[in-house]
Amino acid sequence: MDQAITAKTVVFPSRQKARNRHILTQVLLAGVIGDAIVIFLGLAFSSWLRFETTLAHFGVWAHGIRWTEYSGHVVFGTMLFLLLLPHRQLYDLHRMLNLRRTAPVIIKASLTWLVAYMAFSSLLRTDQEVSRVYVIVAFSITTTMFISWRYLLSKIVSIKTVAQRLQQRILFVGWSEHAMSLAQAIVADGRLQYEIAGYVPSGQGQRVDRSSVFVRRLGSPDGIADILQEQAIDMVILADLNLSTDETVALANLCEKEMVDFKVIPSCFQILLSCLRMQSVSGMPVLGISYLPFDLPFTAVIKQLVDLVGGMVGFVLSAPIIAIFGALVYLESPGPIIYRQRRLGRDGKPFWILKIRSMKMNAEQGGKVGWTVKNDPRRLRIGAFMRRWNIDELPQFWNVIKGEMSLVGPRPERPELIGIFKEEIPHYNTRHNIKPGITGWAQVNGFRGDTDLNERIRCDLYYIENWSVLLDFQIMFMTLFRQKNAG
Repeated sequence: MDQAITAKTVVFPSRQKARNRHILTQVLLAGVIGDAIVIFLGLAFSSWLRFETTLAHFGVWAHGIRWTEYSGHVVFGTMLFLLLLPHRQLYDLHRMLNLRRTAPVIIKASLTWLVAYMAFSSLLRTDQEVSRVYVIVAFSITTTMFISWRYLLSKIVSIKTVAQRLQQRILFVGWSEHAMSLAQAIVADGRLQYEIAGYVPSGQGQRVDRSSVFVRRLGSPDGIADILQEQAIDMVILADLNLSTDETVALANLCEKEMVDFKVIPSCFQILLSCLRMQSVSGMPVLGISYLPFDLPFTAVIKQLVDLVGGMVGFVLSAPIIAIFGALVYLESPGPIIYRQRRLGRDGKPFWILKIRSMKMNAEQGGKVGWTVKNDPRRLRIGAFMRRWNIDELPQFWNVIKGEMSLVGPRPERPELIGIFKEEIPHYNTRHNIKPGITGWAQVNGFRGDTDLNERIRCDLYYIENWSVLLDFQIMFMTLFRQKNAG
């Protein structure tokens, strides 16, 4: 393969790739200019609100100041905001296409600006004192306008005709199960960020299961250099790690000469991929998992505070509902109202999860452990309604207050089932690195109960890797408006 790769190299990219890069540059430029305009208007509008409306009566010196007199602060604030944005990777095309990833970054950038603006204004000691009310109003208004503008931009960039012109064409070198999974994810992604041009076997002897391939074969290894040009390839993804070091380096060098991105599917790291970082150990580069959001002390404290406050508020508000439905359960099936079940929590520590009983007494008397099924004969009539609206899980706010559970996280499973799952499902026990939750990313995406376990684990891992306070609130909001499967 080494000889085949070096057979032909061309220094310049094709006209198609050059045109696509030009369009991408225009989109990024539009984003920068739009950001600057929106930030300036947000700060200027905040100045008008502060000094030309009833807000002018707050403070001992603000009354009588014209908002135009604050133009210097508006310009300075705009420049400072723009200087902070590149460090937040807001000018990455993938972030432009994904508002859910962009909004938290904008809020973090705004908070950084808030602190930096107050600090610089104090250090510079301008003749005109900075109004704290103005800063707070500017933070609120500008952040809202910024997120709204980026939402509009994401919608524009996501228009099919525009997105197709920004697509990166991908060529797989080699084919494997991991390449198949990646290709399926690309096709299923509705944001049209990538287009699969095809694949090339990594060697003349590579056997490919044609039943698993839904992308076309573009040729043989000795024609990769020509394929890169003819197909206007933007990215080469190496899916076969069985190549020799010389072959891999030759392919990477070819991509560099052709101005094509070179990527490798890290099949030896099939877990927590977003946390892989290049680090230095005694001056030598190594690749490994550096940290997770939950590993940072500050984020851990924030999540614990949210859980504690949310758990107490939730328990107080849900107490009357628990009492009402508990009475209805007792009338239909006399016996204990609260049902306790053994589950495994963080680090595999067992605890008793609490629920309003939704089934008849001694429903598991036969000793069979498993999930409920659709139209389960053991279920109470009121139990079907409670499970549909998650009412049976309200007592779990007490589990949250006790520190056994979180408001949001992977759902805890029974020890009897985990003993089976951890042997059959890759990475299953990774979900026990954090506290289980009343609701979670898998649940709001429809994966709970008797559903695809692999998809549930994928959702749980995504949550663990991408946790933020905003994501927790998003999940809680989605939970309120999504009914549980009535089965």
